[in-house]
Amino acid sequence: QVQLVESGGGLVQPGESLRLSCAVFGFTLADTDVYIGWFRQAPGKERGGISCLKPSLGYSWFPDSVRDRFTTSRGDTSNTVYLTMTDLRPEDTGLYYCAAGSRDGHGRWCLESTSYAYWGHGTQVTVSS
Repeated sequence: QVQLVESGGGLVQPGESLRLSCAVFGFTLADTDVYIGWFRQAPGKERGGISCLKPSLGYSWFPDSVRDRFTTSRGDTSNTVYLTMTDLRPEDTGLYYCAAGSRDGHGRWCLESTSYAYWGHGTQVTVSS
């Protein structure tokens, strides 16, 4: 059974950093077909992809809006994927979800929500002064 559990959200001020964690159960991150995405849903807006990672290869993708500020990585010893966010802005506020899928190959398609079969319940990030 696949389960994803996000943690690490909170209230931060503009310019601060935050690291979110996604604990993955039921998928092995070393599997070459597995990929993990992070999505954000702001109030009144659709859920949008903000990062994705193929952990076995270390390939990652980001939209232009966060490319220079966010990174994603796999934990060294745990079945966990991290999203490290720096220089946070009020427009980064939202509910952050991680998602898991399995597919051969790699590409920017992993930023599309339709690429994922499994989702966590989300963790709230609020950026406000």
